[in-house]
Amino acid sequence: MRRRNFIQGIAASAAWPFAARAQQRERMRSVGVLANLAEDDPEDRKRVEAFLQALQKLGWREGDNLQIDYRHALGKLATARKFAAELVARGPDVILATGSLVTGALLDVTRTVPIVFLIVPDPVGAGFVESLARPGGNATGFSQFEYATTGKWVELLIDFAPRLTNIGVLRDVAIAAGPAQFGVIQAAAASHQIELRPIGVRDAAEIEQGITAFARETNGGLIVTGSPSSIIYRDLIVTLAAKHKLPTVYYARSFVAGGGLISYGPDLVDQYRRAAGYIDRILKGEKPADLPVQAPTKYDLVINLKTAKALGLDVPPTLLGRADEVIE
Repeated sequence: MRRRNFIQGIAASAAWPFAARAQQRERMRSVGVLANLAEDDPEDRKRVEAFLQALQKLGWREGDNLQIDYRHALGKLATARKFAAELVARGPDVILATGSLVTGALLDVTRTVPIVFLIVPDPVGAGFVESLARPGGNATGFSQFEYATTGKWVELLIDFAPRLTNIGVLRDVAIAAGPAQFGVIQAAAASHQIELRPIGVRDAAEIEQGITAFARETNGGLIVTGSPSSIIYRDLIVTLAAKHKLPTVYYARSFVAGGGLISYGPDLVDQYRRAAGYIDRILKGEKPADLPVQAPTKYDLVINLKTAKALGLDVPPTLLGRADEVIE
């Protein structure tokens, strides 16, 4: 009897590793990622790396207990819709969505698969959530900024160019945040008797044509608002601003790191780190409807001194004192 029990014990012990591995396979979870930037874009790589590192700290390792499917919309609605359908069809546990374009495309396909969005300027206005405190549906995440902060872009431009009389505003009218951002900028500019000219960012040709035409104005500067197209064509925008000697304020640090003059906005890479926390909570059973949309907690002012010098601009000492980062 003892011998039989002993043999059964040995058999059970031998089977345990196989059972454990089977359970581990059962614990494999899946996350879809629908981004705007190209896979080889340095900014996208930086964001994904921050996301994966944050997930790892929470116990999720890609290829071990987590499978991640990546898609890149490249700022194109048709592409976003195609990949949204593909990701939803694969039945992921949750999808990470970057920006209003891809979030809207995903919500057109599913109202059941959990979605964590980020870099979305106005999730309520876009109809993604019922309210910031109580999203109410299958989506939640992180808003890009409060519209009131976009008025500060006008003030920053005036700090650099006090004699400014004209501002070209690069904006995307196809997204909900486009007209809203422009409205706040318009109100701020009116108080300084500054004329505005909207410039489309639909594609490279429209951007080049718009900035080149605007550059014929005197005492001009540019404001680049948040949109999928502006970040995709950021190198072109920075190059044209430099070519035409236009002081330009951007909404994200990546423009200034690439040679732009100044930016004021939230740390977008940090949103990817914070999004990992929501992904973790949803994988552990929480519902997007119960997770409030989070606003940025910190805005960064970044100045490129080399660009200021190339434009012949003096950086006001008060502005330097306020800067969170100065690129030399």
